[in-house]
Amino acid sequence: MKKVSLIVVFFIATSMYAQQEKVLDPKLKNIAWISGNWKGEAFGGLTEENWSTPSGDSMMATFKLIVNNKVAFYEIEIIREVNNTLILQLKHFNNDLKGWETKDETIDFPLKQITANKVVFEGMIFEKVNANEMNIYVDIHDEQGALETVKFNYKK
Repeated sequence: MKKVSLIVVFFIATSMYAQQEKVLDPKLKNIAWISGNWKGEAFGGLTEENWSTPSGDSMMATFKLIVNNKVAFYEIEIIREVNNTLILQLKHFNNDLKGWETKDETIDFPLKQITANKVVFEGMIFEKVNANEMNIYVDIHDEQGALETVKFNYKK
């Protein structure tokens, strides 16, 4: 009887893991959980991201970092459906809206994979912790070219 119980527990655990890790189609409807007003802390300050719900084959967000009660910088981010996949693109701006990137330049993050609780772009990962919490992991290169992955923990 003990052996049967262990087999049942193993089967349930394996089924739950397989279901959670099922790869989803690259559609905005499968990442709609990113939508909302998210707040957290990073880079020595307060962060805020506001993601729209999917519409017009895209989602869009604004980001701001506040350090010592002053905006340090902003970002505009979009996730678009393009050629049967998704791409995340962003631009940075100083606190006076002067852009970091050139006029036609964006920082692009091609989609790698979507599961029920994770959206993996090349260089950025969105991870759903629960309906009111998510983590975003961003690969950032410093001025010497060293790579660091920064974790942003957000709550609604």
